[in-house]
Amino acid sequence: MQPADNTTFADEVRLSFVASLYQKRGTLAAGMVAHLVTTLAIYLRIDDPFYLYAALALFVTWAARTLDMMAFDRKDKSTFKLADTLRWEKRYVAGSLVAAFILGTVCGHALVMAQDPFAELAAISVTIATMISVVGRNFGSKLNVDMIILAACLPMMAGFLMARDPFMMVLAVLLLPLFLTTRSMANGVRDFLFNSVTAERKTAEIAERFDTALNNMSHGLFMLDGDGRIEVANRKAREFFSIDRNTDLTGRALKAALRLGTRNGVIAKENFGQINQHLDSLVSGRDDRALVRFDKTTWLEFTARYRGEKGVVLIFEDVSERIQSEKRILHMARFDNLTNLPNRSWFKEVVGMKIASAKPGQQLALAVLDIDDFKHVNDTMGHVNGDKLLCAIANRLRSLSRPKFVVSRFGGDEFVLFLPEVKDLDDLHATMDHVIDTLRGTYIIDGHKLFISLSGGVVMAPVSGVQIEEMHIQADLALYEAKRRDKNRWTLFEASMDQRYSERQGMKAALREAIRTGAMDLFYQPMFNTQGTRIVGAEALSRWIHPELGPVSPAVYIPLAEEMGIISELTRCVIERALQDAANWPGNLQVSVNLSAHDLNDRAIISVIADALDRTDLPPGRLQLEITESGLMNDLKTAREILTELRSMGLSIAIDDFGTGYSSLSYLDMLPLNKVKIDRSFVRDLTKDPKKLKLLRGVVHLARELGLEVVVEGVETEDQLVMISENNCADIIQGYIFGTPMPHGSFIELANKLSSNPRRLSVVGEAEQVRKSGN
Repeated sequence: MQPADNTTFADEVRLSFVASLYQKRGTLAAGMVAHLVTTLAIYLRIDDPFYLYAALALFVTWAARTLDMMAFDRKDKSTFKLADTLRWEKRYVAGSLVAAFILGTVCGHALVMAQDPFAELAAISVTIATMISVVGRNFGSKLNVDMIILAACLPMMAGFLMARDPFMMVLAVLLLPLFLTTRSMANGVRDFLFNSVTAERKTAEIAERFDTALNNMSHGLFMLDGDGRIEVANRKAREFFSIDRNTDLTGRALKAALRLGTRNGVIAKENFGQINQHLDSLVSGRDDRALVRFDKTTWLEFTARYRGEKGVVLIFEDVSERIQSEKRILHMARFDNLTNLPNRSWFKEVVGMKIASAKPGQQLALAVLDIDDFKHVNDTMGHVNGDKLLCAIANRLRSLSRPKFVVSRFGGDEFVLFLPEVKDLDDLHATMDHVIDTLRGTYIIDGHKLFISLSGGVVMAPVSGVQIEEMHIQADLALYEAKRRDKNRWTLFEASMDQRYSERQGMKAALREAIRTGAMDLFYQPMFNTQGTRIVGAEALSRWIHPELGPVSPAVYIPLAEEMGIISELTRCVIERALQDAANWPGNLQVSVNLSAHDLNDRAIISVIADALDRTDLPPGRLQLEITESGLMNDLKTAREILTELRSMGLSIAIDDFGTGYSSLSYLDMLPLNKVKIDRSFVRDLTKDPKKLKLLRGVVHLARELGLEVVVEGVETEDQLVMISENNCADIIQGYIFGTPMPHGSFIELANKLSSNPRRLSVVGEAEQVRKSGN
C-alpha cells in the first residue's frame, strides 16, 4: 500500500470527493422540484413570464446534469488519472454554476423588478437554502463551493443594492459573512473528511503491515488479555496447533488451543497436563521462558512478554531440530564415533559419578583390554576391516555389559571396563574370565574368519581415596605383564609390577643416554676358514655395561631399543665404531654388521653407511651386512630396494639365521645376497641325527647352486667340525670352537697372531685364552 501522504494517495482522495458530487442524485432531484415549484409559484403570483423561463432553464439544467452524472457512472474509475478527475470536476462545477446562477438571477429579479413580498421571500429562501446545501452535498470540490456561492450571492447582492434602500444595502453587506461562513463550513467539512480518510488509510496501512508481519513471522504468537483469553493468534500459531483458519479463537482460553492441538494429533495426550502447567506458569508470570515437549520428536520454546494488566504475549518457535542437533553434538562429544561406546572424557565423567555415589568400603575394579596382534589385522586386511573388527568387539562388550558396568574405547584397539562394585577376588576372577571368554573367538570380517584373542590388565582398589588415572596406569602395567606372558590372558596388578615398570623406565633412559654418548661397547666374534688356520673376518656385536646393573644381555636391550624407536641410532653407532676398528685390522679382514627391521624400512641407512665408509676410507668390499627374515617381513619391496642399492656400492649381503623362517628359500631368489649364514639349529645334534646332516647338505647344495657363499654358525665341537669338513658343508666357520665374542683388543691380538703364524687353533682353548687376556 502507498503511504498516505504521497501524490497517488492525494489523487485517490480527490477522485473520491469528486465521485461524491455525482452520488445521491435524489437530493439534486428534490432541489430541482423545490426550485421549479418556487419559480412557478412566483409566476402564478405575479404573472411574470421570466419566472416561467427560469423554471424551464432549471429543469433543462437538471436534466443535462443528470445525463452527465449517468455518463460519469459508466466510466472505469480505476483508470482515472488526475487530469480525468479534474475534467469531470469542472463538468460538475459548470452544471452547479449554471443552476446557482439561475437561482441567483431569479432572486435578483424578484428584488429589483417584481416588487412583490412573496416573490422576494420565496426567491431569497430557495437561494439561501441552496447555498446551505453546499455544506452538505457540494463540499467535495473547493472550486464548486466557491462557484455556487458566488453565482447565487452576487445576483442577490446586486438586487439588494439596486433597490437603493439603506436597509436593503445592509442586507447586501450581511450576505458577505454568510458567503464566508458557508464557504468555511464547506471547506471545514472537506478537510475533516480528508483527514479522516487519511487517518483511516494510514490505520488500514499499519493494520495491513502488522497483519502481514504477524502472519509471516517464523514464530507463533498468542496475545492474551488480562483474563488469559486469546485476543490475537497469528497464522504460525494456528499451523503449530493445526487449527483451521476458519476457527475463531478470539475470546477463548489458551487451553482451548491445546485441546484442539491434542484433537488434531499435534500434542501427545500424555503430555497435555505437563504442557498446560508450563503455559500456566508463563501466563501467571512465574516463568518467562519454557521448553515444552509436544511429542517424541517435537519441542516448542515459549517466551512470555508481559503487558501489565492488559495481559501477556506468548511467542514460541519449533526448536525440534535444534534439540536434535544438540543431542547429536552431545552424543558426538561423549561417544566414540566408530564403536559408539563412551569415549575417554565421558567415561571419566560417568566413572566419577559412580565413585561419588559408592558406599564406604566398596571395592572397585578397572580393566584395560587390548587385542592381540591387532596391527597384523590392519596390515593384512586393511584399516577398514580393522575398524569392522573393533565394532564387532564393541558389540560383544555391550552384550555382556551389565548395567553397572561402564565400557569405553580409549582409542586404537584399547577398551576399558570399569566395575563399580566387586565383592572379592573370586567375583573379579569370574567376571574377567567371562569377559575374556566372550570376546575371544572367531569373528567373520568381510567374509574372512579371524580368531581373535585379547590380553587384559586389571586393578582392584577400595573406593576411599581412589584415583581413576592412577588405576589406569596400574591396569596398563598389568596389561603389559599379560602380554609379556604370551598374551591371551588377563593379569591382576601387583605392586611388584610398578617396581619393574620403574626399573624398565630407568633402563630405557640409561640405554638412550648410552647410545647418545657412544658408551656402547663392541665385541667381535671371529669367522674362520674351515681349517681354522685363518681369520676371514668378524661379526660386530654390541654390548652394554649398565652403570649399576652391570652387563645387560642383548636379548634385553635390543628389543628395548626397538620399542623405544632408537634401534636405528644403535645401528648407526655400531656401523661407525665397527668401520673405525676394521680400518686398522691386518690384511683384508671383513667386518659384519647386523641391520634391524627398522633399518630395512628406511632409506636413511644408505646415507649412514656411505658416510661411514667415506670417513674411515674402508673399502666397501670389507663391509658385510647381515639381515634376518624378521627384518624383511614388514615391507619386502622397500627392503629389497635398499639392499640392491647397498650391493651396488660393493658391500656384501648375508642372510642370517637362515632356515628358521617360513620363506627363506624364496628370499634366496628375491634378494641381492652374497652369503647364507646357516642357523645353529642345523648343527645342533648333527653327529647324533643323520637327518640333520642330510638337511644341512641339501641347504648347502642349494646355496652353492645359486652362487652363494656358506657360513655355518654355532659350531662348538670337534666332531661337528669334522663332519662339516668331510661333507664340504661350509666355506666359513663361526662358532665357539674357534672363538667366542671378544673385545676389539683381543680380536686384534688373535688376528695378528694368526697372520704372523698361520696354523690351526686348538679347539676352543687358545682363542678363549686370547679373549680372556684381552679382558
